Amino acid sequence: MQGRKIILSVLILMFTASGAFCQTEVLKNVVNNLAFYKQKKDLKYLSNAKTTVDSLIQASPGPIDLEKSVYRVVVYSSILYIDSLNKLNEPATFLAQTTEMVDKLSENRKIYKFQVDMDYAKNCLTNVYIRKAFVYMNNYDFNNALQLFEIAKKYAPLFKQLDVYIAYSNNKLGHLNAAAKYYTGLIGGDSTKAEYVEAVSNIYKSFGDTVTALDIVKKGRKILPNDRSLILDEANIYNNKRDYRSLVNLLPSLLEINPNSADIAFVAANCYDHLNQYDKAESLYLHAIELNSSAYEPVFNLGLLYFKQSEIKQEKGNDPNTARAVQWLEKANEISPNDINCLRVLHLVYAQTGNKNQINRIDNKLKQLTNQ
Repeated sequence: MQGRKIILSVLILMFTASGAFCQTEVLKNVVNNLAFYKQKKDLKYLSNAKTTVDSLIQASPGPIDLEKSVYRVVVYSSILYIDSLNKLNEPATFLAQTTEMVDKLSENRKIYKFQVDMDYAKNCLTNVYIRKAFVYMNNYDFNNALQLFEIAKKYAPLFKQLDVYIAYSNNKLGHLNAAAKYYTGLIGGDSTKAEYVEAVSNIYKSFGDTVTALDIVKKGRKILPNDRSLILDEANIYNNKRDYRSLVNLLPSLLEINPNSADIAFVAANCYDHLNQYDKAESLYLHAIELNSSAYEPVFNLGLLYFKQSEIKQEKGNDPNTARAVQWLEKANEISPNDINCLRVLHLVYAQTGNKNQINRIDNKLKQLTNQ
């Protein structure tokens, strides 16, 4: 996961001479230094702005001047945001000090007069906390990362990307309910991503709550109807629940986007098999075997399919399906010689044909495997 920064739309405003405070003569020097920084990108101007605003605050020991205090947090937060390498050698407590000032000012009943300026300061702090959180995250310290992301969230509650970071950190820490809550909040509208849907779906599946997992996937597919991963996720849920009537509706799309997947071909064949659509099942079993000839399940299932068809036609030993059943079940037995289910079905097929030698061979093998 890569870090992102909030776009500070007020940055240019706060660094121009026509900003909110330019009419206040006592703050003119501060404003000018910020404007010089914008022009020359030299940190000394931010340092000068800080020195000036600090002196103005110290020169007024009486009641707090709200305008000066707001300008101080604008300067302080600008330094924190811009001087990420701390070339100005601010103390380790500088971020905590600035945060405390912003929080205190936010409680002032007249602060609404400086909303744009406070939003700017909060955006700067948000970026700083995100930046520091990603340092922890890159070192797999998700606990400290989560704490900093949550602080950032306080200053930018509408920044959805923070919900992604918080959800991800909670997931890594095993706080699955919290992770599910944040991921679920991200599903809906144009910002929905398949990875969010899959993440929360996987969490609910880990709880054993496939009903909620399926609801989440369906909600995601309404927004991202053609997303391959979500189609596969929904299909897997139906397949695991053996809900073949629901699964069959997804098979055309599933096969179209995964034409060379032996696993998908097998899942589709198995679904059609359970719905007694034997022609489609046969074709897809053969396709799965063509794609992966060493896989046991499609070979065994194909042999079982032919055996079922031979029993339906009840032409003992004469139906070509019987010979096909023997062919594929013997091949399955070659792939997995000790599979008891395959041996038992082979016993039934040879009983159909009356082949006593093969029956005896299989019975001896079964006795060895079952110790009977």
